[in-house]
Parts: sequence; C-alpha cells; structure tokens
Amino acid sequence: MKTLFMLLLFCHVASTVRHSLKYFLSATSGVPNLPEFVGFAMVNEVLAGYCDSNSKIVEPKQNWVRDFMKDNPKHMEWYTQMCFSNQHYFRADIDDLKQRLNQTGGAHILQSMDGCEWDDETGEVIGFHQYGYDGEDFIAMDMQTLTWTAPKQQAFITKLRWDADKARSEYNKNVHIHTCPDWLKKYLHYGRSFLQRTVSCHATGFYPDRAMMYWRKDGEEHHEDVDYGEILPNHDGSFQISVDLILSSVAPEDWRRYDCVFHLSGVEDHIVTKLDKAKIRTNWVSPSEFPAGVVTGVVALLLLLVLCITGLFIWRRNNNGFRPANTE
Repeated sequence: MKTLFMLLLFCHVASTVRHSLKYFLSATSGVPNLPEFVGFAMVNEVLAGYCDSNSKIVEPKQNWVRDFMKDNPKHMEWYTQMCFSNQHYFRADIDDLKQRLNQTGGAHILQSMDGCEWDDETGEVIGFHQYGYDGEDFIAMDMQTLTWTAPKQQAFITKLRWDADKARSEYNKNVHIHTCPDWLKKYLHYGRSFLQRTVSCHATGFYPDRAMMYWRKDGEEHHEDVDYGEILPNHDGSFQISVDLILSSVAPEDWRRYDCVFHLSGVEDHIVTKLDKAKIRTNWVSPSEFPAGVVTGVVALLLLLVLCITGLFIWRRNNNGFRPANTE
C-alpha cells in the first residue's frame, strides 16, 4: 500500500528554557592594531551591543536592541557611562597587575565576564563575575558565600582586598541575582522573534512508525543546537515527526551547509532537503523520483532571514575556564 507523504521545512519560535545575559570587557597593553578597551554584551549568545576605546560610542548590534534603547533611553545612558568608566578602571587594573608581577614589557590582556543565567521554567537564577589575565583564570566571585576565589597565587592580594569590601560584594550579588535577570527578561521580550528562531523539518503522513529524521552539516550528522521530536500518530493511522535546528547562530551564507534527512524504515534511499536560500520554492515531484512506497505530496521551504553579526571576540571561555585570547 502506498502512503501519502508530506515533508515540510518551516520556521517557528521555539521555547528556550535557559537564557543568558553576559558582559565581556577586555583591556590590552602592548597589543598593536587593537583598541585598548573593548566591551560587548550578549543575550542568549547573540551579540547585542559593543563599544571600544577607539570608536567612543556604544553601538547596538540588533534592530530589537535599537528599539529597546529608543524606548528606554536611561539604559543607553547607563551603558554609555559604564563602558567609558570601565575603560579607566581596567586601564588602572592592568597597570597595577603589570607592576605587581614585575612585567615591564610584552603584550598583556585583562578580561572579565559577568552576568546571569535564568531558567524560564524553574525561575532559577545563576549569577557570575570572573576575571582572567593573559588567557588564564585570575579571580572569580562565589555568589553563595560572597567571597572571591583566587586560583592563582598572584591574585591572592586582590582576593583579600575584595573580600574585605562587603559593600562591593553585596552590590555584586544584587546586580547579578536581581537586576541582571530583570533586564534579561526585558531584552528577551523585545528580541523574542529573533533570539529564538528555529527551522523545523516536519514529515507527516508516513507509515509505518519506524523512521528517522535528523539534520546534517557538510554531509555529517549534526547534533549541536538540534531538538529531536518524537514520532507521533495522526488521526488517519499515519505518523509524523519533527526535528528543529536553532538558527540564531547560523549565518545566512552557511545555510547551504545544512540539510534535513528523512529515512523511512525498509526504504533504501533517504529524502534530503537542503537548507539553501537560493532554493526556496514549492517543489512538486513525480512519485517515480522518490523511493518505492513513498508518494511525495509537496516539499515547501518557508525560511526566515537571520541577521548575521560578525565582530571581534577577544575573550572566549570553555568549560575549563579562560583560554588564550586571539589578538590577531
């Protein structure tokens, strides 16, 4: 028995459980062709705003950020003030570190990451505030004990000084546990249509219920930023399945590297649909062009343009802490 089969690729807004607001600040010394100070903000790992000591302006990097700043001018004033006051603080800190560590020359970089994560399902908030120097962990705040952790002996003097400043510790806790998630929720409201974009590959009307669907990148099965759905029954006895790909971090020019693959058990060939902007169309295909047992009704691509933002990220962090910064 032949089965009517429909394969759809469409965009929708997905519900992400954990969200983040992160601020990255960097000061450099002895690094040519690079601003002495760089700061940027990221919402859900998407670049939201940027400033540096050369341009001397705070620049929103997304349309929804511009809309938010227009509606909330005090936020722009705060970011402008913080960006340029931190330039002086970081400049003084890096000079102090060089003197304390007896570093008279060479290239050096002081970096910080602070912000919060918020779980929109449980309400849990995790705050963080940490520093790195020359590509290694330097000092980090424990939000539970309101004390600083110094993995390097060179940071112990700083730890003692900052631990003694109780007002600073309480301020940090309030900012990262209360203010940060409040701001994050406001940003998510303005940016929800962009920050949570996904492409969903959906197959329906197939039988039996033994099938696989997955995303590939450059011909290899791709699991990062992919949400796999279960095989669900339809009212007519056939089945459906979906698999979502988060597009927020995928540049439009990279879409052609991705495709969606559907494989029905017992059928040798796979059905592959390219995620390629140049091939967005409705494509009616003769049943003879598809595997036996499958009659294709329609393949439709409804793709949403994703804004590609490129910038200079001179601070990156993995699960093991800081790693050397790219100064090229």
